[in-house]
Order: sequence, then C-alpha cells, then structure tokens
Amino acid sequence: MAVVVVGGQTRNIGKTSVVAGLIRALPGWQWSAFKITQFGHGICSANGKPCACETGPHTIAISQERDAASGTDSARFLAAGAAHSFWVRTRQGQLREAMPRVQRELARAQNATIESNSILEFLTPDLYLSVLDPSVKDFKLSAQKYLKRADAILLSEGPRDHVPQLPPNVPVFRLRPPDYVTPEIVSFVVQRLTGQPVAAHNAR
Repeated sequence: MAVVVVGGQTRNIGKTSVVAGLIRALPGWQWSAFKITQFGHGICSANGKPCACETGPHTIAISQERDAASGTDSARFLAAGAAHSFWVRTRQGQLREAMPRVQRELARAQNATIESNSILEFLTPDLYLSVLDPSVKDFKLSAQKYLKRADAILLSEGPRDHVPQLPPNVPVFRLRPPDYVTPEIVSFVVQRLTGQPVAAHNAR
C-alpha cells in the first residue's frame, strides 16, 4: 500500500483540488481518501464559520462520506473516483486521539491519500507533497514544521508577494487551475511510488 500526504501552508490554496486531481488521474489505485480538519478557536469544522462546536461532544468526529454530491471536500474525493472517503475532525492538538480509527481504515486501504500536515507527526508516508501559494501571507506552523520533509513542492501560479524559503534540492511543480494536477505531477507521483527513476525537474 502507498500513502500520499498532501499538505500546505494554509486553507483555500488548492490542497483538496490536488488530492481530487491525483485520485482522478490514477483511478486504478483504488484510493481511500482522508480529509483531516483540526478545529478550534471558535471556528466550526463543518463550515468554517464562528460557532461553539469546539466543546466536549464535538472533540473528535470521523465520518465516511457516501454521497458524492453532498458538496463537502470528502464528497469531492468520491466524485473524483475514490473507493472510500473519510472526514476526520478533531480539536486543535488532539489528532492523536483519532489515530487508532485512522490506522484501522488505512489497514483496509489498497492505497491512501491524506489531506493534512499534522498527520506527519504520527506516520511516515511514501510521499509528502506540500502546496504553497506565494500570494498568501498566512503560513501555518504545522506547514512550516514539515516543509523540510516535502518530497515535492506544488507552487500556485500568480503573484509571488510572499515567497517562502524553499528547501534545497526538492522538485518544484506549478499548479495550473482548474485541473491543478498536471501530467508532470502525476508522472512524478507514479515514478516515486513505483520506484522508477525520476527525471530532473525544477520550476522555481
């Protein structure tokens, strides 16, 4: 089984689109997809709006998406062709409590892709892709912490007002909406997961 983790510097920069794009490009891999959301600070994990759902009963929630048309990010994974899709929600800093269930689902998976940075604290994936958008100033601590572990940087096109310090000798690929995942990215992922040599590539 291969495990691909897709992380990134902050919200709304294309991470979900990258996961969906990989699933769509590699349907034969029978992906189990995981969206991990850590909520808190008065923000609802369901819709990103202020609320009080960070209290006790809502500390951890894991649901399997079964409706590809529900409009959620996990539904987008199903619509892209995932065999299974899960939405994992925990309070900030409590992902550890959800890991036993996540590990059980991973054990059942043929291959898995996980949208998260923080999951890297608990497992070592076969491939970690970090999505960066230089036009956005916000850069989460978890993304900064794990950037040096990235196997490739996926860099959004557009203004480069906030260019981060990229780790040396790490391939950089440009994301191109609306598909996001280019043939070059798909080729890189397949080559890395199958053990074939990777052609030199750099789009810095």
